[in-house]
Parts: sequence; structure tokens; C-alpha cells
Amino acid sequence: MFDAINVRLGVDRIVIPDLVVTDADDEGTFLDAGQVFFIGEIVPPGNVAADRLLKMQLYAIARIPWYLLVEQDGETHSLRLYRLDGEHYAEDQVAKAGETLTLAEPFRWQIDPAALR
Repeated sequence: MFDAINVRLGVDRIVIPDLVVTDADDEGTFLDAGQVFFIGEIVPPGNVAADRLLKMQLYAIARIPWYLLVEQDGETHSLRLYRLDGEHYAEDQVAKAGETLTLAEPFRWQIDPAALR
């Protein structure tokens, strides 16, 4: 079982993302945004605006280099990977079921969204 990771985006804002990748060796449940290099959210139906707009903007302001959205497309999923480009995120890759999202940075990883349940 994993404990939730709380990410401080500023003095008065803390979020609990669905996925956090860091190289921090702190075993605590709080991280500063500067310790996070990849963050992800699973977009629930009915809450699309929070993850696609609000959180994306907050994570960009906090200078988190990579942002992944896992979106449900009916019975399948799609993955949208964004990289920080200046002060905003730019779409880097999109993968739908049957396609492969392949990362070389910030770490090596590949996944077909069809594998998600």
C-alpha cells in the first residue's frame, strides 16, 4: 500500500496528484514542487476541467517539467504527455489504445493505454 504524496505548489496550495515521480530520498508524504519532475492525473468523468485546465496551469506555474493525463475514452484509455515549454505545457505525445507512449526522458518507459484497467 502506498501513502498519498502531498505536493506543495506554493505557500498556500497543496495538491494530492495521482502519480508523482521524484528522486527525493525523503520518506515523508510532503514534497515541494521543485522535488517533482513528473506528475500525472487520472481524469475522472465530470471533472475534466480541473485536470486539463486548473491543475495543468498550477503545475506549470510550479515548474514541474512533465505532466501526464490519463483519460478515459469509453471503455479504453488514452495518454497525453505534456512537457514544460517556458511557462506553459506543450503537448509532447498522445497514445490511444493499441498505440505506445514511449518516453526517453525524464526516464525510460513505454506503455500501451490498452493495458490500463
